[in-house]
Amino acid sequence: MFRRLILLALLLGLELVAITIWLDNAALLGGDGLVGLVGHWGAWILRGVVGFAALFLTFTWGRLQPLSGEIPALVNWPLLAAHFAGIGIFSSLSLRLYGNAPSDYIAVCWLLAGISAIALAAFSFVPPSIWWRVSRASGPILIWALLAVVLACIAGNSMRSLWPWASDLTFRLSRAMLTPFVSKIIADPATKTLGTPRFSVEIAPECSGLEGAGLMLAFGALWLVLFRRECRFPRALVLLPAGVFVLFLINSLRIALLILIGNAGAERIALGGFHSQAGWIGFNLVAIGFCVAAIRLPWIRIAGAVETPEFAENPVAPWVVPFVAILAIGMLARTFTADFEWLYPLRLFAALAAFLCFWHTYKSLNWRIGWAGPATGVLVFLIWIGFDRTAAAPEAMPAALDAASAPARMLWLALRVFAAVITVPLAEELAFRGFVYRRVVSADFESVSFRWFSWPALAISSLAFGLLHGDRWFAGVVAGLLYGGVMLRRGRIGEAVAAHGTTNALIAVDVLAFHRWHLW
Repeated sequence: MFRRLILLALLLGLELVAITIWLDNAALLGGDGLVGLVGHWGAWILRGVVGFAALFLTFTWGRLQPLSGEIPALVNWPLLAAHFAGIGIFSSLSLRLYGNAPSDYIAVCWLLAGISAIALAAFSFVPPSIWWRVSRASGPILIWALLAVVLACIAGNSMRSLWPWASDLTFRLSRAMLTPFVSKIIADPATKTLGTPRFSVEIAPECSGLEGAGLMLAFGALWLVLFRRECRFPRALVLLPAGVFVLFLINSLRIALLILIGNAGAERIALGGFHSQAGWIGFNLVAIGFCVAAIRLPWIRIAGAVETPEFAENPVAPWVVPFVAILAIGMLARTFTADFEWLYPLRLFAALAAFLCFWHTYKSLNWRIGWAGPATGVLVFLIWIGFDRTAAAPEAMPAALDAASAPARMLWLALRVFAAVITVPLAEELAFRGFVYRRVVSADFESVSFRWFSWPALAISSLAFGLLHGDRWFAGVVAGLLYGGVMLRRGRIGEAVAAHGTTNALIAVDVLAFHRWHLW
């Protein structure tokens, strides 16, 4: 059943990404009737479908799993063909609906085609009789999940109306936090301009903290759903408003600190790294605090429901700590840099420190390397370059690096290459192929062999690896599939690390020899 649902999620997810890239609801916002309704609510309807499916499957998984033995085949190919036919009709109607002459009749047919295509995809992997039995057995869960998604979509679509109020509150809190440290404050409530005679900022509605609050609510709700058996309800729900409140205060503190940094003469740092990274750092701190409170507070945690082993005994730590250390130090490094990340080498030292802490675990792994590892690395490099749409013309070296002294420039480049070729491949392969892949196979991931093949595990670990690479996500997914494949070939994680290191080494050569600096 897990494999069926993963395949269904991948199919609908890829189609949803294509639809959201292709169609722009802004073209329908000026329409009347159903056309205008689609323009205002179309995106939220899609989010609602995804949210409802996630909630419903989370709470009914125990009822759905035992029924998987009653399904004769993995895929019902005629229904899947009908799904693709429905997608074709949906695409044809989309051309007319988002064209020059949309009509309510076309909008009705478009909605029906979309709903039918989704239903046919669901029935392709799980028969309608199974869905019906689970729906009847779920009782009120179906209604509660639907109600929660509808309320979330209504709240999300109405969130923009709260921006002026939220930005005004953020403006007042940030001004109050500045008062003890600055003698003369410039504060204009009308334009939301706040600062000093030397440095000031305008608090836009997007900086009001509402987006962070929404992200915190989503994270907290997901956490409580996943660990619902370990928390006391409704007491645990108090963590949601508490997390939003703390994050809102931290957002105001971020703006106050940004002004103080700019007022101290570091305008480029304030508007560069600090402005873009401080919000994420604040969210991560609050999210960690949320998890710790849920686990440690006896008022919330069910006694005996979860044990908290010592950090050194945590089996997950050796596989993910080096990767998390690189991410955390990278975020801090970008926070305190302006146009150029001079502190990038700190990621290297953070990873090395993490490797030393867990060296006893790594010694038992198979680090042998054959020809397949480097060959796969070369193939991934060619694919990576092939997907790169940026012009191949040489680019100028970053101005800050070019202006540095020769020893400083050479030292930074050497450490950057060393990190890319050694520590980054080690950390990412331990995390994605060593942990994520095997954890999808079994909760007792340490018992899973590196030769155990699983399509869902390979797909999920590769997708997560691809999303890590931002706008190059598709090339990242392909790279993850190939790195996973070369590991599974002989059960050697060393092969995956060698492939990854070879790719990064060739990219470094491309950057330094042909001045394609955007690849870094």
